[in-house]
Amino acid sequence: MSLDSTKLKGHPVSLLDALPEVGENAFDFTFVKPDLSEGSLYDFEGKIRVLIGVPSLDTGVCAKEAREFNKRLEGMKDKGVVGFVISKDTPFAMRRFCELEGIQNVIAASDFRYTDFTREYGTEMISGALKGLSARVIFIIDQQNKIRYVQLVPEVTDEPDYDAVLKALEAINKA
Repeated sequence: MSLDSTKLKGHPVSLLDALPEVGENAFDFTFVKPDLSEGSLYDFEGKIRVLIGVPSLDTGVCAKEAREFNKRLEGMKDKGVVGFVISKDTPFAMRRFCELEGIQNVIAASDFRYTDFTREYGTEMISGALKGLSARVIFIIDQQNKIRYVQLVPEVTDEPDYDAVLKALEAINKA
């Protein structure tokens, strides 16, 4: 599968750039937390980071994905794993969603201010109805800031392969 396009309801959608590949260095990016403070990927250096890019938590599939990763990453902090749900939703909307859904095991990371994530990682959709938002994508970054796993979901309206993400995460954690 090409890492520079996806589909929305079967229609091709181009991405800003080809996604970075396994083995490449992870780009640092700045995000806004629900309390309006800023953080960056490199603030969590030395940990395994799961970057969960979604178009918007206001959609059913994105909300379900956030809930599912919240459940599946529960207890992973003890293993040095940090998950981030990243979208261009406002920090206010992300806070409201996380409070309502009891999301505590992943960090809500808004890309609305700087668009660092969608631009640096090439996930921004540049065509189609969701133009300007992130494609549905998962990256796993190891403790040395190397990309160890990439999953671009072929159809934006589908959920990712959670089992494949967890299998990759386990392999990295054992290494």
